[in-house]
Amino acid sequence: MPRVATGESVLTRVVRIIEVFTASRRSWTITEIARAADLPIATTSRLVAELVGHGLLAREADGRVSVGMRLWELAQRASPALSLREAAMPFLEDVHHVVGHHVQLSVLDGDEVLFVERLSAPGAVINYTDIAGRLPLHASSSGLVLLAHSPPAVRQRILGRPLRRYTGNTIADPDSLRRVLAAARRSGHVIAEGHIHAEATGVAVPIRGSEDTAAAALSVIVPRETDAFALVPVLRTAARAISRALDRSSIH
Repeated sequence: MPRVATGESVLTRVVRIIEVFTASRRSWTITEIARAADLPIATTSRLVAELVGHGLLAREADGRVSVGMRLWELAQRASPALSLREAAMPFLEDVHHVVGHHVQLSVLDGDEVLFVERLSAPGAVINYTDIAGRLPLHASSSGLVLLAHSPPAVRQRILGRPLRRYTGNTIADPDSLRRVLAAARRSGHVIAEGHIHAEATGVAVPIRGSEDTAAAALSVIVPRETDAFALVPVLRTAARAISRALDRSSIH
């Protein structure tokens, strides 16, 4: 890949442009993209034009730029999470019918939890996560479950860095985090009361993969006054069913 004068590849710059698009900010002007991606406007304009030409980005009637349908198509066609979502969806719907609030499916991606599916409902308790959204591993019930069953090297990296505090209940102390992770491995679930938002409780269980690893996490977000522990058996039953469905899909 040819490199620009700074030593940064063109591909790296393209990735920086694509990464500015989020669930909360779906369209940008060229100037805004250049500022957010920390790129010259001329470079941004040229690369955006090429991405639009390939259908990876789209230019709207007012001149703003958004994600193109071809980028979505390629992501769906080759998504490593597609088989997980397909296996899990019937059971997510069952849990959602019981809980009536948010039901989420997430995976470990690098040092973050990545949410690959979410079911919600009008009037459900506040929830900051979106499909394709990310959170630090220490801050949510899903992240804590995944971190508890992650390789030791991942746990050590997280324990060795500053832990962002979202509320007064967010775990921000390494020793407290170690205790929570050990308890999660013993009990097979996490209940996180007010860790992301003071009014919400997250409950999560692992979806087991091969060799007793966590292939994913299944979680619900409910109001703080909910009897969260009563939801653990519901989640465990669904998680076991998803694990079996994943095993069957890997055979065929």
